[in-house]
Amino acid sequence: MAEAEPGWFPDPTGTFEHRWWDGQKWTDNVASKGEQSVSPMSAGSLPVQASSPKQLDKQAQQAGLAPGPAGGGTIFSEPILVVNQKVKLIEVTNQYSVYDQAGTQLASVSEIGQSALKKVVRLLGEYDQYFTHRLEVRDLSGVPVLHVTRPAKLLKSKVIVEKPGVGEVGRLVQQNAIGKIRFALMAGTEQVGEMRAENWRAWDFAIVDASGAEIARIKKTFEGIAKTLFTTADNYVVRIHRQLEDPLLSLVVASALTVDTALKQDSRGLN
Repeated sequence: MAEAEPGWFPDPTGTFEHRWWDGQKWTDNVASKGEQSVSPMSAGSLPVQASSPKQLDKQAQQAGLAPGPAGGGTIFSEPILVVNQKVKLIEVTNQYSVYDQAGTQLASVSEIGQSALKKVVRLLGEYDQYFTHRLEVRDLSGVPVLHVTRPAKLLKSKVIVEKPGVGEVGRLVQQNAIGKIRFALMAGTEQVGEMRAENWRAWDFAIVDASGAEIARIKKTFEGIAKTLFTTADNYVVRIHRQLEDPLLSLVVASALTVDTALKQDSRGLN
């Protein structure tokens, strides 16, 4: 499996904002609020509990999705995923944490490959919605497990889903720009499913397979009026109804992790 380039990424222990990945393993170098320090990471620190389990439980209840049986401890084997975007007053880099239904962190998601110019543009306005966005999903040992790329767009989004060491497994292709948004889940030239918004604000989605049977559901949960108005945080709870196989499994997981980047990168919640 391909290893990621060295860099600062969300701290998998949840203690600090970032931890340095040297290209092969996590180091003891950490950073929070722009200040660097050293904090050893023992093997026993993983997996970690979410910083606010009560908040995650509230999200799951708010989503109204029935709890599922315990899964295998990865984003590809858990029936419920709680996706929390990092709260920021100004969003310069997309960052997420992904938890299971018990509040145990499963993975981190971070935007990669941003130039200094692109970060400046993100500070000045919403023009970055037209730029390419690349997200890397890592498990808690720091190993990349999924890469998703949303190429530059005008009206409709397309998301390319890749697995390290495997290559492209499929694409999410937006079908319409007006009304209830739909994404085709494509594996090569074959449509294996569809993600369907249940309202025009594109907050809740049903995911169906090629036969039209629902296999997953994505629900946005609200963080409170202050966060909704003044920060960029978007949180989602995902319920996968049954065990899936690739390429459909990776496309469903990618749908859950990239719905914000694919749609909400435009005006907040008004796509």
